[in-house]
Amino acid sequence: MPAIRIDISAAVTWSLLLVDRRDRGRPVAYHYDSTQGYNDRPAAELAGRLDANLQQAPIRQQQNSYDCGVFVLDGTRELVRRLAARRPDLNLNNLVISRQALRDRLGAGVSFN
Repeated sequence: MPAIRIDISAAVTWSLLLVDRRDRGRPVAYHYDSTQGYNDRPAAELAGRLDANLQQAPIRQQQNSYDCGVFVLDGTRELVRRLAARRPDLNLNNLVISRQALRDRLGAGVSFN
């Protein structure tokens, strides 16, 4: 089963690196970056540390400068859903993100009194 890694650092934007280690001799690191190009170097460095072949993965591009976290979380959720259902489609070009739906999921059952 592939491993999903979310790397939160001092970076300006978030992106997702999904590492497929089913073939231990040739792991592949799929880099999902909704702000194409911003995290190429950190993704390459991390893939190198994991001895994984880096591949850019298709993901819908965000239209603003602040939704990268929503893209990472909703993209991760969709990838987990597909992998759990044994659907190997890793293309997220048609990813539908919803900041409000994410906010609702994160705040479900939480009282802010």
